[in-house]
Amino acid sequence: MLITKFDPFKQLREIEKSLYSQNTNNEGVSAFVPTVNTREAEFAYHIDVDLPGVKKEDIKVDLNKGVLTISGERKTKDEVKQEDYYKIETYFGKFSRSFTLPDNADIENIEAKSDNGVLEVIIPKLKDDVSKKSIEIK
Repeated sequence: MLITKFDPFKQLREIEKSLYSQNTNNEGVSAFVPTVNTREAEFAYHIDVDLPGVKKEDIKVDLNKGVLTISGERKTKDEVKQEDYYKIETYFGKFSRSFTLPDNADIENIEAKSDNGVLEVIIPKLKDDVSKKSIEIK
């Protein structure tokens, strides 16, 4: 008789493995999910997005009803030509990340710049909180 040890997390690992394998289809194209870092400074909010291989022209930053959306597409082609060897690999994928802006965000002065594969979005804070107001009782 064969005795096996019960593993309560076995099914969970199998589900996780199947989810990760779905990020790659049969053609070898993997999903592209950029890494994002957010931070708050004294006068502004900062969003840094790692976008290696993404050209500035392929990035779009939109603001709609207090939601900032960064989207685009990565298209990269690696080609190696040698005397007896030729290899070409193409990577591509669309991405989109959305962020709900706080009430004190100065949406009129948002700036975005791309440098060396990193997109930085700077969202200044309003100097005075215009969303708060005292109402005089008459």
